[in-house]
Amino acid sequence: MWIITSFIGFTLFVAVYSWYKLRDQNLNTSDGYFLGGRSLGAGVIAGSMMLTNISSEHLIGMNGSAYKNGMVIISWETTATIGLIFGALYLVPRYLKMGLSTIPKFLELRFDRTTRSIAAGLLVFSFVFTLLPIVLYTGAINFEGMFNLSEFFGVTQQQGVWILVLMIGVIGALYSILGGLKAVAVADTVNGVGLIIAGLLIPIIALWEIGNGNLLSGVDRVYEHAPEKFSIVGTPDSVLPFSAIFTGLVINQIYFWAMHQSIIQRALGAKDLEAAQKGLLLTGVFKLLVPVIIAVPGVIGFYYFGDALYDNQDFIYPMMVNEVLPVFLIGIFAAVFMGAVLSTFNSVINSAATIYTIDIYKLFINKDASEKQMVRVGVIVSSIVAVFAILVAPFMAYAPEGIYQLLQTLNGLFFVPLGTIIIAGFFFKHVSAAGVKVALVAGMAFYLMSELFVDMGIHFVHVWGIMFVGMIAIMYLVSYYYPVEKEFKITDVEVVDLKEWKYSKIVSVILIVVTIGIYILLWGEPYGGG
Repeated sequence: MWIITSFIGFTLFVAVYSWYKLRDQNLNTSDGYFLGGRSLGAGVIAGSMMLTNISSEHLIGMNGSAYKNGMVIISWETTATIGLIFGALYLVPRYLKMGLSTIPKFLELRFDRTTRSIAAGLLVFSFVFTLLPIVLYTGAINFEGMFNLSEFFGVTQQQGVWILVLMIGVIGALYSILGGLKAVAVADTVNGVGLIIAGLLIPIIALWEIGNGNLLSGVDRVYEHAPEKFSIVGTPDSVLPFSAIFTGLVINQIYFWAMHQSIIQRALGAKDLEAAQKGLLLTGVFKLLVPVIIAVPGVIGFYYFGDALYDNQDFIYPMMVNEVLPVFLIGIFAAVFMGAVLSTFNSVINSAATIYTIDIYKLFINKDASEKQMVRVGVIVSSIVAVFAILVAPFMAYAPEGIYQLLQTLNGLFFVPLGTIIIAGFFFKHVSAAGVKVALVAGMAFYLMSELFVDMGIHFVHVWGIMFVGMIAIMYLVSYYYPVEKEFKITDVEVVDLKEWKYSKIVSVILIVVTIGIYILLWGEPYGGG
C-alpha cells in the first residue's frame, strides 16, 4: 500500500504543480505552444533537457552495462559537456539571434528550402517510426520488470505491458497536447529533481550499508572487490574504446546536445540568452553527476551479486532498487522512473509536431496559416503521433532484438549526417547547398553499407568519425563545381535579449577542468569489460 500511495501522491503533485505553473500561459500562438512563449528559465531548461535525455534505457541499460563493463561507459555522459559548452557559448547565441523555432529553419537560411525540407522530413521520420514506439515499449517493459505491475492488477505480463503502454502514452500525450512545450518542461523539471534525489539515494544507501555506516569505507570495499571496474579507459574491443572520444563521439555529443530538436528546443524557448546559457551549463553540471545514478549502482551490483547476472545484466538495477530502498521510497522512485519515460516520450511528440507544423505544414500546405491554425495542427499531429506510437509499441515484443538494433542503426544514420551539415553551415562558408545534399546522401549510404553489409572491423563510433570527415570532403568537392551563390550572414531579428551571462566562460572552464579531473581520478589499466 505504501508503494501505491507514494506513487500516486508524487504523480499527482507533478500534475498539479505543472497546471499551476501553466495557468496563465497563452497557448494560442505558435511561440506559446511550441516554445513555451519564449519564457523558459534556466532551471526549467536544465531539468527538462536532462530528463528528456534520461529514460529507462539509461537507468536500466547503462547500469547493466556498468555492472558488466565497468566505468568505461560513463564517457557517454561526461563528454556531453563538450556539446553543452559548445552550444552555450557558440550555437545558442546564434540560434536566438536568428529567432529560430526549429533547427531545420537554419538550414534554409544558410543553404536553401530544399535542404530544410529534407532535414525536417528525416527528423519527423526518425521520431515517429523509430524513436517513439521504442521509447514507449522499452519504458513499459522496464517498468513492468522493475515494479511487477501485472501482479498488482492480476493480469499476465503481456497484458501488464499493454496497460503500461496505454498509461504512458495517454499521460505523455496529454502533457504535450494540452500544455505544449512549457507543460512538458515544467513536469520534466520536477521529475528531474526527483530523479536526482531518488537516484542518488540508491548508491548512497548501498555504500552506507556496505561500509557499516561509513560511505568512504563502502567505496573502498567495492573498489577492492573489483578495481578494474573503476577504470574509465576502454580497450579497442570494449563497449566504448577510449579513442572513440576523439573521433565520432564528439560529433555525436555536439549534435545531440546543441542541435537535436527534442533537446535544444528548450533553449530556443528561453526568455533570454542568459537563461539559455545558464540552462545548458547547469545541464552540464547534472551530466557530470549522472554517472553516480546510471553507472555506480551497476558497479556496486557486481559487489553484491558477482558475475551471476552477466547473461541478464538488465536485472541488476531493479535488484539494486529493491535491495536498498525502503518500501515507502520505492513508490516515489516508481513515479520518478515513470516521469523519465514520460519525459522522453512527450518531448519527442512535441518536437515532431513542432517540426511538422513549422517546417512542413506552414511551408508547403498552408503558407497563410494563422497562429491558431498552426496550434490546432500541432495538437492534431501530436494526437496522431501518440496514437500511432501506442498502437505500434506492444508489437515490438515480437522482434525486440531486431528492432532495437534497427533503432541504433537509424540513430547513427540520422545524428552524424545532420550534425555534419549543420556544423558545415556554421563553420565552412564555401560549402554550398548542392554540396550538402550530395554529402548527406553519400554519408547516409556509407553508414548503411557499413552497418548492414560491410564489416569495417572497427567500433561504430569510429565509423561516425570517418563519415564526418568523408562528408566534409564531399561537400568541398561538390561545392568547387557548384559554388555558394550568396554569402550567408546572421541577422538579429530581435526576439529576445542577447546579453550573455557574465559567468558563462568561467563556468565552462570549470566544467572542462572537472571533466578532465574525472578522467584523471578514474584513469587505470584499459578494461575490456566482463
